[in-house]
Formats: sequence, structure tokens, C-alpha cells
Amino acid sequence: MGEHSRKKITWTIKNFSSLQCEKLCSDPFVVARCNWRLCAYPKGNNVDYLFLFLEVADHDSLPCGWRRNVRFSLSILNQNTIKRSRKNDEQKWFVKESPRWGSVSMFPLNEIHAKESGYLVNGELKIVAEIEVIAAIGKSDIAEETSTIIETMDVNGFQLLPSQMELVSRLLERHPEIAYFGAKNSNLRTGYMSLLLSLIETLRQSPHELSKTDLAEADAALASMTNAGFKLDWLEKKLDEMAEKKEKEEAGETRLQEIEEELKDLKQKCSDLEVQLEKEKIEMSAAKAPISFDDVL
Repeated sequence: MGEHSRKKITWTIKNFSSLQCEKLCSDPFVVARCNWRLCAYPKGNNVDYLFLFLEVADHDSLPCGWRRNVRFSLSILNQNTIKRSRKNDEQKWFVKESPRWGSVSMFPLNEIHAKESGYLVNGELKIVAEIEVIAAIGKSDIAEETSTIIETMDVNGFQLLPSQMELVSRLLERHPEIAYFGAKNSNLRTGYMSLLLSLIETLRQSPHELSKTDLAEADAALASMTNAGFKLDWLEKKLDEMAEKKEKEEAGETRLQEIEEELKDLKQKCSDLEVQLEKEKIEMSAAKAPISFDDVL
């Protein structure tokens, strides 16, 4: 038995309606030290359904006896959050002789292409795959690597990276109105969320790390989001607070430099006075000494 591993990825197919190819495949991605890819027949492969399947990307080079028991789901994402995505769940053994499994009848093409269906936005179709390797027989020496397919999760129409989930969850808990931002376009919603997270991360830096140019750019970004309908009074207060701290920091640095210069001058005066004091002590000691008669007696 081998590694137990799981992964969730989102494959975005651009210009889906105008594709002329019979078969389209995603970039390879790694699960349980094995290369996989998603494949689709955008024209249906002689049926009126989107033919979608998961396959081992390098199955021709697999060693004899190689097998993987995989639980997986393939779904097309409904980018209109009012409606649900269509999903197909399977659990199959992938072997050298049968390296691909999928569904022919789950995704009607007429439904995908229908106006206002929510499956196509700006010509893009988003396919989400959740893959879990339950059992592995036979070695595979492929190391985990970065794929051009980005793992994302849909939250209120925002496509989020796993690393963003914790921050966004806290953000929506404290400011639930953000989830009801009026843009219907998933790309715009995701873009604005990325901008919002970037603003927050920027303002979480220390004032010393930020320049006035950084703050001016943050103010412009905040204004664009406010114009787009976001209610971000709380973030505006944080930006004002940061600007005030930046001014105090710069004023403090100027005053510190002035004090250091004054202290430097005082130290030099002290040093000069110490030298003058030693000279005066020597002269005073000479003045107190009695007169010598050694030269006349």
C-alpha cells in the first residue's frame, strides 16, 4: 500500500463556447507522487454532454502492476451563487490498462451554454476536481511540484486560495456585509477580494516598512473599492490611523536626529572642557609650589 493523499483544484477553460478542438486537457498536477490531468471534450464527443474525465497523465510509462484506488468528484462550477454546481462522484481503480475515468451524461451542453445559467461567465467555464487517493500499489517516484492549475475554493462567489481561507473567514465573520457585494461576475468579485486582502496585509506592516507612496496607493485602492460598492469604513479608519502613525514616526525621527546632533555638540564641549580643566590643574599646581633657591644657593 502507498500514500494516502488528497487535493482540490480548479481548472478554468477560457473561451469555452468558441473552442474548436475535440479534446482539451489541463496542465498536469501531482497527487500522491503521481501526475494526473483533467480532460474534456467541449463538443461532447458525439453526445450532447460535456465529456469530462480524470486520467493519469503519464500512463504509458507506468510500471506493470501499478494501481491507484481513487475517490474523486468532477463538477462544473456555477458562478451564479444562487444556483448549485453540478457534481459527479466516483471511486475507481486506475491502472495502466484503464488510466482514465469520467462521466458522459452529467453535464448537458445545452444547460452549460444557456444564458443566465451561471456556468459560463465571460466565456470561462470553471471545473472543480476533488481527488483522494485511497490505496496505492506500485512505486511512483514523481515529487510534489507546483502546477499552473491553482487550487481554489468558492466562498460567496470569491475564488480563494487555501492560504486565504482563514483570514477571509475571520473577515466575513466580523464584516458579513462584504459577502453581499453586488458584483455578479466571479472574476471581479475575486479580484476585489484579492485587493482587499492586499490592503489589509499592507496595513498590517509596521509604519517603518511603508512609505508615503505606499499609503497614497493604498488610499487610491480603497477609494476604488468604495466606489465599487464596498462598505469599508473600518478599513478607512485603519488607513487614517496608519497615516497618522507614519507622520508621528517621521516627526520623531527628525527630532531624534536633532537631539543626537545636540548631544554630539555637548559631548565635544565636555571633551574640550576636560582638556582645559587638566591644563588649569597643571597651572594651578605650579602656582601653589614654593619658590626654589637651587639656582642661587
